[in-house]
Amino acid sequence: MPIKIQHDLPAREILNQENIFVMDETRAIHQDIRPIKIAIVNLMPLKEATELQLLRALSNTPLQVDVSFVSLETHESTHTALSHLNRFYEPFSEISAKNFDGLIITGAPVEQLEFEEVDYFDELCKIMEWSKKHVTSTLHLCWGAQAGLYYHYGIKKHLLKEKRFGIYQHRLLNRKVPLVRGFDDVFFAPHSRHAEVDKQDVLKHPELSVLAESKEAGIYLVIANDGHQVFVMGHPEYDRYTLQREYLRDKEKGLPIEPPLNYYPDDDDTKEPLLTWRSHANILYSNWLNYYVYQTTPYEFIQTTK
Repeated sequence: MPIKIQHDLPAREILNQENIFVMDETRAIHQDIRPIKIAIVNLMPLKEATELQLLRALSNTPLQVDVSFVSLETHESTHTALSHLNRFYEPFSEISAKNFDGLIITGAPVEQLEFEEVDYFDELCKIMEWSKKHVTSTLHLCWGAQAGLYYHYGIKKHLLKEKRFGIYQHRLLNRKVPLVRGFDDVFFAPHSRHAEVDKQDVLKHPELSVLAESKEAGIYLVIANDGHQVFVMGHPEYDRYTLQREYLRDKEKGLPIEPPLNYYPDDDDTKEPLLTWRSHANILYSNWLNYYVYQTTPYEFIQTTK
């Protein structure tokens, strides 16, 4: 089934080229289908790239997904045109009275700051509090996962000595949980971060379960046992070239950066990166939408009009 987005969202043309079925508002209103409503709080600097990555990830399901992008009113984005934000994003205050089946809170390049030093953290806390009553399940990604664990459970992040950057192998710890149904015993996922959450801090909370971890990268997937919150420490939505763009950007700035681990064939950054995590990512997003959003949300939770 299709992703429902605004007809002139720039990502639409690329999705069409990739044979991903997208639908605009005009066509959607003529279908007697209750779509899954997903709000995305996009905190990444290059918002259009993240929009495309997340829409790709949400498209691999038979469910019709209606996506709304949410902007923060306490932060001014400097990497995305204001015209784009005004056209395709809704301020949180304008959607706060609504209910959503699912919410995605993305990562953000602010891990080296204390949470309280981030200019929009107070507003993000309001959104996370709001999600308890207005959202069936929230998916937190990378820094968004660190922020979520800190806000909901008081679990602190810890700065790394060097950036965790590359493709890491992970081990599944509990395959009985529906979120990881269909996962292999080991799988790969991208990481790009300067901080981590300690596994022992998570295990102090019996209401949380660690579902997957990496010997090199630490815990990867944590879920609240009621399914209302999912925390992903990496970036499963990344495309083939995202890490390369980050690597070349930092290299051009003269920052201390090594090529992403396990990313280029033979660690040769002149070769095309290997895409080794797409299948796992598709299963993760599909399982979240199916088992924790679609099959959990009461029909009456979202008011529909015809």
